[in-house]
Amino acid sequence: MLTEERQQAILLLLKENEIVKTKELMSQFDVSESTIRRDLQEMEEKSLLKRVHGGAKSILKLEPELNMLEKSVKNVHQKKAIAAYAASLVKDGEFIYLDAGTTTYEMLPFLKGKDVHVVTNSVYHASSGIDLGIQMTMIGGTVRMTTKASVSSQAIEQLKTYYFDKAFMGVNGIHADYGFTTVDAEEAATKKAAMNQAQHVFVLTDHSKFGKVNFSKITDVEAGVIITDKIEESDVSERLKTKTTIKEVL
Repeated sequence: MLTEERQQAILLLLKENEIVKTKELMSQFDVSESTIRRDLQEMEEKSLLKRVHGGAKSILKLEPELNMLEKSVKNVHQKKAIAAYAASLVKDGEFIYLDAGTTTYEMLPFLKGKDVHVVTNSVYHASSGIDLGIQMTMIGGTVRMTTKASVSSQAIEQLKTYYFDKAFMGVNGIHADYGFTTVDAEEAATKKAAMNQAQHVFVLTDHSKFGKVNFSKITDVEAGVIITDKIEESDVSERLKTKTTIKEVL
């Protein structure tokens, strides 16, 4: 097992148990005490955990997933500003992908009147886009109750038949070392499939997602340009800036 894979596994154990013991990690991963100590030290330096006697404890909070309505009332001004800038990047004649999420949803009014074809896996996006007179294609498959997004093997296979000029994505967490993450494994796989089919990828997020790590990794941060309202200066943000482009719109 690679170091990064082992550290991701440790992080998942911390989310389940809040505390992990060095001896138990040695046994589970079949590695030496010095290897586990080195892992824990590196992860503490990245602000992912806090070492304690005999192991480590979690300092990352895994917040419960909000539904679309609950998400839509958070950081509204910032989301609209991010969405307006993102929509300005879309040119007439382009085929674009709009991922499910409240920030990508805010792009739709700014796309009204443009000669674009929008593909989405979101029931909300598809319905609103049609009402605005935007040409829409809805990805099929199983729809998640919380996000109203189609995420399944069917959705992934359909995405593989399309090619996009640009993809605009939503995520739940952004971390320099653990990449773009979300709360559901199928949703992560669907997002990654869409990103793989796009010539240019943009990740839309407000500042609250930085430094957070969720259950399922989508891909590394190098895979997309981040459009955000602001990013607080920290060791985490400095490492992030060395790996990808960040556009602050406020």
